[in-house]
Amino acid sequence: MEIKKITPAWVTEFKEFALKGNVMDMAVGVIIGGAFGKIVTSLVQDIIMPAFVLITPAGKLDKLAWHGIKYGNFCQTIVDFLIIALSIFFAIRILCKLRAKTKGEEEAKAEEKPAEPAPTPEDIQLLREIRDALRSK
Repeated sequence: MEIKKITPAWVTEFKEFALKGNVMDMAVGVIIGGAFGKIVTSLVQDIIMPAFVLITPAGKLDKLAWHGIKYGNFCQTIVDFLIIALSIFFAIRILCKLRAKTKGEEEAKAEEKPAEPAPTPEDIQLLREIRDALRSK
């Protein structure tokens, strides 16, 4: 006696969706982005913000407040965002230049060699000869 596994249709659809290349690429991007965010946060908190601390009267940026409104941590978050945004901007800019360069090289190669038609397969050539012979009779 054979036992059959009954799988709901949505499970199959989800497997197809989750294993598509775009979804996997996006997942890798999110993971790398999270790690990159931690690096930038450390850069801001451990290197950049101590420089700002020297010029602020409170001693620490996260302790800055104005009439009970704590704006220091918000300033630190803005600096985090600006560094991440600039990094992504420059990375995308470099990728676009590389793509344009590669695309330009491909177009130049395509212009150099005109596309030659593929040779006719032998069986098609024989069928044409038979057709022509039958027409001439």
